[in-house]
Amino acid sequence: MSVRAVLFDLGGVVLGSPFEGIAEYERTYTLTPGFITRLIASGGTDSAWHALERGELSVAEFGKRFEAEGQQLGVVLAGEALITAIMRETRPRAGFLRAIELIRAKDIKAAALTNNWKGDATHTLSARFDLFLESCKLGMRKPDPRIYALACDQLEVAPSEVVYLDDIGANLKPARALGMTTIKVDEPEAALSELETVLGFPLR
Repeated sequence: MSVRAVLFDLGGVVLGSPFEGIAEYERTYTLTPGFITRLIASGGTDSAWHALERGELSVAEFGKRFEAEGQQLGVVLAGEALITAIMRETRPRAGFLRAIELIRAKDIKAAALTNNWKGDATHTLSARFDLFLESCKLGMRKPDPRIYALACDQLEVAPSEVVYLDDIGANLKPARALGMTTIKVDEPEAALSELETVLGFPLR
C-alpha cells in the first residue's frame, strides 16, 4: 500500500484522552461512571454536545443547554466545568508529536481531523500539520462521512492512500468504509507500533 497521508484525531491520540477528564468530572460531581458519555450519546445530533462541536454554540451557551439536559433527568450538571476538566487532560503526547515530524520528513502529509469547539486550545498545534480540520469550523463532526471525504479532497489523495488514527471506534467505521486504513488508539505506544508497521519506517 502506498501511503500519501496520515490523518490524526487529536484528543485521545495526539493529545491525552478527554475521557480521563470526563471520568474526573464524574468523580467530582458523584455521577455514575459513564453517565456523561451515555448522556451525550442519548441526545443524538440535536444534543448540546453535538451542537458545541459543530460550532453552533459557545462554551457558555453549551453550559446552559447541557445543564438543562441534566435537569430533565433530575441531575445537576455544570457544563463549563466539564469542558475545563477535559482540557486539563488533553495535553500533547510527545511520542505522537515526534511521529508527525518524522512522517512529514518522509514527504507524507500529516493532517489533523478533530471534533472540537470554538476557543479550545487545539489550534495551537496547527503548524505541526499540513492540514488542520476542526469540526467547529466545518459545521459538521465525526462520524459524519462527509468530513472524511472533505479531508481527502483537501489533501488531494484517495482514501486508499490514507491511514487514519482515532480512539473512538464509531469515528473509524466511516473512514474504513471509505477505503482508509484505520488504527484504533487504545494504548499510544501500541498504536505507534502499528503505524510503523503500516508505513514501513520507525517513528520512535
